[in-house]
Amino acid sequence: MAMLDTLHRWTGGFLGLILALLGLTGAILIHRDTWIMLPHAGDAPVQTTQFLAATTERLMANPAARPQSITFANADLGLDRLDFGKGAGAYTDQAGTIVSQWQSQWARPELWLFDLHHHLLSGDTGETIIGIAGVAGLVFVLTGTILWWRTRKTFAFRPLPKRLSRPAILRHHRDLGIVAAPLLILSLLTGATLVFRPISALYLGPNAPAAIDAALRTPKGPRVALAPHLDWQGMIVAARARFPDAELRSLSLPRKGSGLVTIRMRRPQECLPNGRTTLWFAADDGRLIGARDAASLSPVVTVYNMLYPLHAAKIGGLGYRLVMTLSGVVLGLLGTLSVWSFWFKRPGRSKFRPAR
Repeated sequence: MAMLDTLHRWTGGFLGLILALLGLTGAILIHRDTWIMLPHAGDAPVQTTQFLAATTERLMANPAARPQSITFANADLGLDRLDFGKGAGAYTDQAGTIVSQWQSQWARPELWLFDLHHHLLSGDTGETIIGIAGVAGLVFVLTGTILWWRTRKTFAFRPLPKRLSRPAILRHHRDLGIVAAPLLILSLLTGATLVFRPISALYLGPNAPAAIDAALRTPKGPRVALAPHLDWQGMIVAARARFPDAELRSLSLPRKGSGLVTIRMRRPQECLPNGRTTLWFAADDGRLIGARDAASLSPVVTVYNMLYPLHAAKIGGLGYRLVMTLSGVVLGLLGTLSVWSFWFKRPGRSKFRPAR
């Protein structure tokens, strides 16, 4: 137990601030669509095929000002979002008129907070660090539960420490942690799995990572350059004809030389906000190359697709958003006080030696 306690305290002392940062930024981002206070942000989404086709044509017609992707309005945000790459982007109303534009992600708090939460503003390296911190957080919950069991008879729930002394902080940390353990496990497990897909093998079966990779892999398309003019309206019409019950969610230009224009749609049975129903069109002439129906995915992949909605509270309405907000705040509080008590409230050595 002494070794377990030492490991728990020392690891928490170094990773506590990262976990606190993830918890607090996550709690804020859960509500990000509600604080984008721009004109038309509260508009109801329009999903008629001809309207979407005309808007897409308007936004993509000019090769010199063409965004790399369009994310269409939904029930939470009545604006389309354009991504021009390198941090530049814009919000438009659903007819394609720009209501806000920026050249750097620092101009929009929801963008740099998202990058901070997902990548620590450091790209793939930051994402890896976040994944490691998430796994460590799960270990903290497990070891903390074991250590709490010894002192369970002194349990007393307090939202905040009674005082900022080391004993009071440790007792608060122990008791608040055991109460919040189920929520913390949900947040940390879903987040860590989204970064490190092999973790899914622990609860979805040993073959889950390979099955997920195979099911979600982008097909090989023709290695062709993007034509200056394509029938964007025709792509939207073809996508809706293929999946008439699906909501159009995004359109993306080819990435990494794939030669494929990607359209993502969300069918009624899908929990993932942008859906996993996908169509691919050739970048040179706009012909349909392939399509993936989310309804045909295996149960393992369907469960995997639920991780992000669970993690980001994209299901369950306001009640679940508040629950996950609480999870983030508690993680922030536990992480911050762990670092404070470890580095600044460590017991000092006595100045006087005991008499012999």
